[in-house]
Amino acid sequence: MKRKKTPKSPTKGLSRRRFLQWTGLGLGGAALGNAFVREPTALQIERVDIPLPKAPAGTRVRIVQLSDTHIGPFRPYFRRVAEAANALQPDIILLTGDYIEESRNLPGALEFLQLLQAPAGIFAVQGNWEYWARIEGEPLRRQFKKIDITLLINQREDVQAGGIELSLLGLDYPSRESDFLALQEQADPRRANLLLSHVPAFNHEKLDGRLDLICCGHTHGGQVRLPFLSPLYLPRYTGGFVSGLYRVGPTATPLYVNRGIGTSLLPVRFLCRPEITLFDLVGTARN
Repeated sequence: MKRKKTPKSPTKGLSRRRFLQWTGLGLGGAALGNAFVREPTALQIERVDIPLPKAPAGTRVRIVQLSDTHIGPFRPYFRRVAEAANALQPDIILLTGDYIEESRNLPGALEFLQLLQAPAGIFAVQGNWEYWARIEGEPLRRQFKKIDITLLINQREDVQAGGIELSLLGLDYPSRESDFLALQEQADPRRANLLLSHVPAFNHEKLDGRLDLICCGHTHGGQVRLPFLSPLYLPRYTGGFVSGLYRVGPTATPLYVNRGIGTSLLPVRFLCRPEITLFDLVGTARN
């Protein structure tokens, strides 16, 4: 006698589809939760070593760069950022713009900035959001001076730290090419020269070798990154420089793009964590 075949369950395929659907929804929800909740405050420290042939071997200066805070009301996250930056024990802190999005947010930004500590000084340039908020220039310089931060508006400031003579050159936003060329002319080729620019895109072909490092922000690293794809959005004046270390111009000048601390337009980050950059500038000259 032949055995009867057991009929297939009519719900077997449906259950599998439901499983895949729920798995997809779960993964999508986890990704959204990561992008909107965890990653915007998942602070990351990037360490970059820059050799300085102009400085004697054995000398070293530690510099922290912060950028693009986009502070509204002051939140505990920003206190954590300040504590993390100070814990790196920098000699100098560099700030590369976009502290606020509206003028009414300035008190929150100042509350954050006055927590920062660096014995050789804190130096800043302004970004496009200060310009759009109409608080750029001398009004912002006066506010920063009250909390011992030097705002550089197309000007040079000399400091000494770690046995190294440095010049900090602040390129304002917005700037013409003539502003950059005039600022570069102020650079003493015998000193270590660092340029602060909010945006990474300017005429790098005009670099003449006097600058030893260019520190920029503005891009947020793309803020939302998908694997194997270019950033979904980049603001104007990025020039294809998204994040990290590049070599630009005729003399391959190091240019570093910081991913920023805050977010803009939407409070979201994906595969693009907020960043504190720690530069170790190390002298390599031998007598």
